[in-house]
Amino acid sequence: MNITSAEFFKSASAISGLPVEGFPEIVFVGRSNVGKSSLLNSLCARRGLAKTSSTPGKTRLINFFLINDSFYFVDLPGYGYAHVGHAERESWGQLLSDYVRYRKGISLVVLLVDSRHPGMAMDLEMMEFLAYCQRPYGIVMTKFDKLSQSEKSKARKAMESCAAKAEFIVNYSSFSGAGRSELLARLDNFSQ
Repeated sequence: MNITSAEFFKSASAISGLPVEGFPEIVFVGRSNVGKSSLLNSLCARRGLAKTSSTPGKTRLINFFLINDSFYFVDLPGYGYAHVGHAERESWGQLLSDYVRYRKGISLVVLLVDSRHPGMAMDLEMMEFLAYCQRPYGIVMTKFDKLSQSEKSKARKAMESCAAKAEFIVNYSSFSGAGRSELLARLDNFSQ
């Protein structure tokens, strides 16, 4: 896949605010602070396309980015961030759940997992939920550059042992761009 254009399209705070279905949607989901916005900016080679922050939980809406005028990258709110109110956390959870469960245009869910913490309970629950919803999903292990060589091997084996239903597992570094070409090639199959 070659990304020739990437533009912010729309944000939605409720299912009723989603764009009309028509284009395939490749959805990015993961724990707060896993690096979703950094990955999207890296993938699209557009600094500032998705807003990054040192404060976890910055993404509070479903954000749609129109890619190559033919499909969407969709950035979902991060899960697991404790420093917001219970009601707000439940509201995000319901929005995320309803979107993943009912949206027909979803062609793939990309689950971002911090490579320093593979196999966390929240990530395993998300894999179970995606399997329950019969959504194809791939795993991107973010922040892979922060691991030593032996840690990389252990993290990869741990992820492979708990993500048997994943379409793919890609090691990724938004900092160096390692894994970008492989991930774009994997996503190409789901952008039609």
